[in-house]
Amino acid sequence: MSFPRVAYFPDSFHEINGVAHTSRQFEGFVRRRNLPFLCIRAGNRTPRLLTEGNLTTLELRRGFLSFWLDNDLSFDPAFLRHLPLITRALHDFKPDIVHITGPSENGILGTALANHLHLPIAASWHTNVHEYAARRSRVFTRYLPASRRKTAADTIEHLALLATARYYSLARVLFAPNLGLCSLLEKYTRRPCHLMQRGVDTKLFSPERRNRAVGDDTFVLGFVGRLSVEKNVALLAQVQESLAAQGVRNFRFCVIGQGAEESWLREHLPGAEFPGVLRGETLARAYANMDLFVFPSHTDTFGNVVLEALASGVPAIVTPDGGPPSIVRQGETGLVAMDGDFGVAAATILNNPALHERMRQQARRYACEASWDRVFETVYDGYRTIS
Repeated sequence: MSFPRVAYFPDSFHEINGVAHTSRQFEGFVRRRNLPFLCIRAGNRTPRLLTEGNLTTLELRRGFLSFWLDNDLSFDPAFLRHLPLITRALHDFKPDIVHITGPSENGILGTALANHLHLPIAASWHTNVHEYAARRSRVFTRYLPASRRKTAADTIEHLALLATARYYSLARVLFAPNLGLCSLLEKYTRRPCHLMQRGVDTKLFSPERRNRAVGDDTFVLGFVGRLSVEKNVALLAQVQESLAAQGVRNFRFCVIGQGAEESWLREHLPGAEFPGVLRGETLARAYANMDLFVFPSHTDTFGNVVLEALASGVPAIVTPDGGPPSIVRQGETGLVAMDGDFGVAAATILNNPALHERMRQQARRYACEASWDRVFETVYDGYRTIS
């Protein structure tokens, strides 16, 4: 079987987010299979080409004009200065396909060069930019009369969706992490969209890493992710208030991550643990030491962290929006609940040890079926549909 030569332009690679995590896994997949692959990405190394078998990487620095988008995400409006290096790398590699992940400065350059070289484009959707835009717009819409705020937010979301869909329509084939997004993209771009879910390292994320102190019977509710408004993290405080109102006392929160909402959460979650950003085995142990994963985001297209929690034997409570409800099987690996019901859902699991144990076992079993190799084999199947 022949494999196309792929030039990959990810939005992020070294950062802590779903795009970066998936991109690192993608590179690991092509390295294992020794497939012809060129990864052009932003990073902190001095620009240079590195080759390992059939894998070639080109890492390019962002400059002093870069501005922050969120936490460790930034945008360099002068990234065009790397055009000669990127052009030379593409010329030497001779790709069959250019794969982008979004409208970052790197993705925009990749798209422009693909069009210039008459190469087909594949694009994977990882972030609901339109929903992020609507939530971030609250900074401005709060000054509008209450009767007009929702209309303004809906308009911003719709316009952002149209603009992003216009960009993605430049691709011949699309990938998205859940079926709802595939349908949405096909409607707005008129391009075929293939399902591209996520995998998980079940050796790293495992219940076997649990090392809670003997006698520690406190029920730990965990969250992992950016502490930002689009993650709806303020709901964690409501969950704590709801549990207290239901007479539940023996619990605490472990909130892993950083972001603009951290100060607010520290103030409104007394007794919670805030270990910051964790990685590798330290993160895996933190997951395994949780008893319930609480993930209130409405904007996640998949929810890698939810799958990592399930792999660690930790059932999850998620909202009915985005990708997480496609991972959580209602009543088996966790619960899907509306915002106002998160506290009741948490108490339902916390107060029923037998249900909790069944969910822990089902969560681990479900996650063990998720394979990164299967994910990227599906991507290559999608490449082959490009005529």
